[in-house]
Amino acid sequence: MITPAAVKEKPVPNAFDFLYKYGTLITVAVLIAAFGMLNDNFMSAGNVVNILRSISIVTIIAVGLTVSLAVGGFDLSVGSTTSLANALVISLFVWHNVNLGLGILLTLALCLGIGLVNAFLVIRFKIQDMLMTLATMFIFQGVAQTYTRGATVSQNMIMPNGEYAEGKIPAAFEKIGQVPWIIVFMLLVVAAVHLFLTYTKHGRYMYMIGGNREAAELSGIAVGRYRLAAYLISALFAAVGGIILGARVMNAEVNAGGPYLMDAVAAAFIGYSVFGAGKPNALGTFVGAVLIGILQNGLIMLSVPYYAMDIVKGSVLALALAVTYYKKKH
Repeated sequence: MITPAAVKEKPVPNAFDFLYKYGTLITVAVLIAAFGMLNDNFMSAGNVVNILRSISIVTIIAVGLTVSLAVGGFDLSVGSTTSLANALVISLFVWHNVNLGLGILLTLALCLGIGLVNAFLVIRFKIQDMLMTLATMFIFQGVAQTYTRGATVSQNMIMPNGEYAEGKIPAAFEKIGQVPWIIVFMLLVVAAVHLFLTYTKHGRYMYMIGGNREAAELSGIAVGRYRLAAYLISALFAAVGGIILGARVMNAEVNAGGPYLMDAVAAAFIGYSVFGAGKPNALGTFVGAVLIGILQNGLIMLSVPYYAMDIVKGSVLALALAVTYYKKKH
């Protein structure tokens, strides 16, 4: 029997479900309209391209993080991996004068080792993913700083022996960090991971592991292998982000990848609710990155101080987490 109270309460979850599914997209639309009215240049083609370029690196990193979240993990070391990749690729060119292809391949291979280390520690010792990768985050950041001796690596830099570095950064490398290629790479990564997680059995297995690891094991899924693959993919895309960062700024600064961690985490968790997915997904992560990019760009154009940006990003992340976990509980 349906009571009056039950009838009265029914519209509430429906309204919440609607906001859960489309709230992020509505927020993006409202922000675009608001910033467009407050600043005439916000909607210009040049500024749209600038927003896409600004979110390219964080989106690539966040998509890798999304894969680790899909298996119920949480890779907090992606920022450090980005820093190390940035230092490695530039130093290989400047210090060792390697060619473009070899420099990129060596950087990717070395950074995949980070994924192996994370997976080994998490799977072998059964340590909670977030705690273990928090520890490795500091370790790999320390490795990057020790490797560069805490200095910026750039072309024609002065080496410890007092001589100038003789290696040159390949001219073709700079193109990777420029428009349109930086945006093309981002879109290709988003599309590839979306297709992988949504339409392949391996992606579905990862979601099954993230949803119920014990049930996945009982179903015969090689849980350990898929968790290993997830951490390798996370490290791979963090390394790609570091390489593209190097191509964009043409140097490697201390802790260059650190600031990308918070944005990547925020984008990934905002993505949970896009279209009501309720799980990590590449398209949602991209929308989350767009939301953060619009906020940053719009606030900068309104002359909001840079030191206030973390307040906004932290608030957005807190709201995304609140909505995500409230939905899981109800």
